[in-house]
Amino acid sequence: MRQDGGRSVRNGGDLVVETLEALGAKTVFGIPGQHALGLFDAMGRGNLKFVSSRVENNSAFAADGYSRATGEVGVLFLSTGPGALTSLAGLQEAYATGVPMVVIASQIPLEGLGARRKGMLHQLDDQKASAANVTKSQRLIQHASGIPSAIQDAWTDAISSPQGPVWVEIPQNVLLEPIMVPPVEDALAVAADNPPRVELVREAVRWLHAARRPAVIAGGGTRRGHAEKALLSFAERLRAPVICTPGGNGAFPWEHPLSLQSWIEDRHMTDLLEDADVLVVIGSSLGEVTSNYFTFEPRGRIIQIDAEPRVLESNRPGLGIRADAGQALDALNAALDAALPGALEGERPVPDWHGKSPEEVVADSLADVRARLASQDLGKELRFMADIRAAVPDDMQTFWDMTISAYWAWSCWDARQGQFHSAQGAGGLGFGFPAAIGGSVGLATVGKPARVLAVSGDGSAMYSISELATARQHNVPVTWLIVDDGGYGILREYMVGAFGKATATELARPDFVALAESFGVPARRVPVDGVREALEAGFAADGPNVVVVETLLKMFAPTHLEA
Repeated sequence: MRQDGGRSVRNGGDLVVETLEALGAKTVFGIPGQHALGLFDAMGRGNLKFVSSRVENNSAFAADGYSRATGEVGVLFLSTGPGALTSLAGLQEAYATGVPMVVIASQIPLEGLGARRKGMLHQLDDQKASAANVTKSQRLIQHASGIPSAIQDAWTDAISSPQGPVWVEIPQNVLLEPIMVPPVEDALAVAADNPPRVELVREAVRWLHAARRPAVIAGGGTRRGHAEKALLSFAERLRAPVICTPGGNGAFPWEHPLSLQSWIEDRHMTDLLEDADVLVVIGSSLGEVTSNYFTFEPRGRIIQIDAEPRVLESNRPGLGIRADAGQALDALNAALDAALPGALEGERPVPDWHGKSPEEVVADSLADVRARLASQDLGKELRFMADIRAAVPDDMQTFWDMTISAYWAWSCWDARQGQFHSAQGAGGLGFGFPAAIGGSVGLATVGKPARVLAVSGDGSAMYSISELATARQHNVPVTWLIVDDGGYGILREYMVGAFGKATATELARPDFVALAESFGVPARRVPVDGVREALEAGFAADGPNVVVVETLLKMFAPTHLEA
């Protein structure tokens, strides 16, 4: 805002901030940059809280974590060129996982856009084209009067299923030049409805009515569609075993008699799911991990529900239902009740898994998994994961990087009343700690307990080590567990298994304790059997802290290689 003869003159930056506040935004993540200074100057006149990361990719992860933890839209401010491009790997994770975010990126002045190559600092031929592969939609605003409507439309895109990040870029001069547009007083963004088609629901119910061995795969779309209660009701109506994918972890109660938990990479589970006569796949593409690395060969019929139409039948033929998971399950439950009222319940085929009840099949399958694990030398790994679970309060949210501990957690982590978040959408390194920072900030913003856990390996920790400064600056209550095995542990294991030796997987070990302490963050190194006590102490402390465990963990043997 400039002064013009004693009068305050508003600019495009003010419109951005006013619109975001009117839409309900409370917190923004990012890093200032030359062309984006109009945004940051305007923030100083508004009520948005700004959390400055040290690397733009980590800002994207933080905005992602904020959204996952709170269910609200994450907001990210980026500068032009290198700043914008550095965020793309983080946006890929949000896009792959369906996390709603609004990204406001600055742009060079309008006179340099198009075919006019003026050699301006940070200039790209088409900046938003770089974001097209990792965001739902992209917009370039060329006039300040279009800012409120464009951001409102972008916000609507972000929250409409399939949810995801959206990209809005605004040239430097549009942010800075005086405007005649009055202050934004209200803005409304309502998610587009995404119900299932009635004839598809009717056909699905016909299949389910005749099913003797129905089963369910609950993917990440189940959680994004807030379909947990509807899923529980659906499974209990059908007495259908339910398994959760890594993204769907927590969508179904872990200890429920119908819960196959999350052992999606185990051949015992693959065998059971292949035997289902009707398999309901909710919010999953049946991709690499969910299909046990494409070894899954179902013999029954598939009903696939997903908000993203490109996912339907992308890996397996079936009855594809394009819909939000929550709306679809609500419609199926209502249709099942209408088709099968209580008086007619006896007309339904009794679930029969070759002479066993669904509950018996679930119990037997979990026992088979436990027996398979017990046959391998995995005592240290099983104790380590159990100790982490014992230390973490039931309602605490956890954020996991791409590391061996996380690969274990995909299968064995009982989220209880907390939430499990991992980077398995795109699979990039560096997610855990910055996402946990964003999640913690978000939880505090909405008035919930803000202590969270981040888990990384030493390799992935180095991607985000600079964010110790962010955590310290904002006194964010994140406990960061770093499992240090001196290299890229999972890649080492893959290479040894495939080639007999590992190449280029070893890393020089920094002293993570000294490094954290240099940022003013308390840290301690503990043996592998001391992780529970160390985490409990970290959870009881104030602000950020780090726990380092130097150990080499192994993965359980892959069963897809046995098929």
